[in-house]
Amino acid sequence: MNKNDFSTALLVDQTPEEVFNAVTNVRGWWSGLFAESFEGNTEKLHDEFSFYAGEGAHYSKQKLVEVVPNEKVVWLVTDGALTFVEKQDEWIGTKVIFNIAKKGDKTQLIFTHEGLTPEIECYDSCAPAWTQYVQTKLLSLITGNNQ
Repeated sequence: MNKNDFSTALLVDQTPEEVFNAVTNVRGWWSGLFAESFEGNTEKLHDEFSFYAGEGAHYSKQKLVEVVPNEKVVWLVTDGALTFVEKQDEWIGTKVIFNIAKKGDKTQLIFTHEGLTPEIECYDSCAPAWTQYVQTKLLSLITGNNQ
């Protein structure tokens, strides 16, 4: 990982298992901000899913390449088209990583999009979008405080 890779973290009262279950319920949190749709599965090693958002402004296909129950989930972006930037395939080959760990009586989730760095064109749009999804939608799913 590069120290410039986009990252954000949550600290919650829920167990690592509850956090893991929310992370792998991608339809439950990576939705609602744009018109989007999903295809595929998001829970087990080698599952693949596609995400479409913004009426064609964003498409990405992910494969789960690492799944350690209650500890870690890694998606490899295998295809994509970001129509709002010149280099539409910027995400291809990047990884989306969810590290889950017990911290005292709380659980920490560290979200990192490895390869999403300030040097690439979509960073200024994608980093705030990830922050919104993780800090609001995923957090709400984890805590049961649906917004």
